[in-house]
Amino acid sequence: MAEETPVPASITSADVARLAGVSRATVSFVLNNTPGHRVSESTRARVLDAADRIGYVPHAAARSLRAGRSNLVLMPASISAIGRLVSDWVDDLHGELDRHGYTAVLHAGRFTDPVNAARAWAELRPAAVVALDGDRITRQAAELLHRAGVRGVLAFASRPVPGIHTIGFDHALIGATATQHLIARGRTRIGVVMPQERGLDALARPRLAGAESVAARRMATVAPLELAYTRESATALARRWASLDLDSVFAYNDEYAALLLHALQAEGISVPDEVAIVGSDDLVLSGLQQPALTTVRLDLASPAQIADALHELIETGSTALLPAIEAVLVHRQTS
Repeated sequence: MAEETPVPASITSADVARLAGVSRATVSFVLNNTPGHRVSESTRARVLDAADRIGYVPHAAARSLRAGRSNLVLMPASISAIGRLVSDWVDDLHGELDRHGYTAVLHAGRFTDPVNAARAWAELRPAAVVALDGDRITRQAAELLHRAGVRGVLAFASRPVPGIHTIGFDHALIGATATQHLIARGRTRIGVVMPQERGLDALARPRLAGAESVAARRMATVAPLELAYTRESATALARRWASLDLDSVFAYNDEYAALLLHALQAEGISVPDEVAIVGSDDLVLSGLQQPALTTVRLDLASPAQIADALHELIETGSTALLPAIEAVLVHRQTS
């Protein structure tokens, strides 16, 4: 019978203290950058070297308990719903939050009830929550978060919610902007792509509603088009395009627009002569297509602005309002 490998004991701050020849309190002061406690540079260097040599990692929960709050900033988000534009922006935001001493954590849990979602977030005791899909948060959810000690709740949403610092982001404006452009270019029978990937419906539905609201006032029609982000789905849609009697399409974003563009061209359908296409996000790939994609650019607040506002919200409970996200049409060759 093979011998069981013993489980190594956890390395603690006491081990660091013994190796560095200092007290555990000094180790805590150094590793947590505790304000108000002076430690000589030689002692600080000795503690850091000892921690590095034995691979000591501070316990985040214990540090939060001592400090009275955590340094976590929770970002509820479906990974599939983020998209290339926002994922790059989120990466930059992580770096800016790190500058303020916070650790950003994506929470990909899926909840149909906003209060249940808030309860799950609150269990992690974050310092703040940044909701990219803020329209799902209710007043009751915000109150639960604040009662749990969450110091700041910042949300991108189409309408303000009491207890939440809101940055205006109405997805209906994206669909409306694309549709206004297509109608101005003489198109009246407009398809709107509805992605079939999980998590995107919450963003696609208001974009469709924005397109419908403009079309209803301008003697144009809008038809939703189901499309999965696969070559097979795009090819199937392109092959039945003639039966749809559409002269244009708002394709949700640039990635779906590029996918559909290539599928239509493969079926011999000319863009923009027979079909005009508009995407969204103004990704690099949109300008590289042949023909280059017309798109809707989203003017977002910079990650540095968001991080600064969030830090102020955590520290003081309030911060200045940031401008709403604007949708700007970038006209290229597909329309």
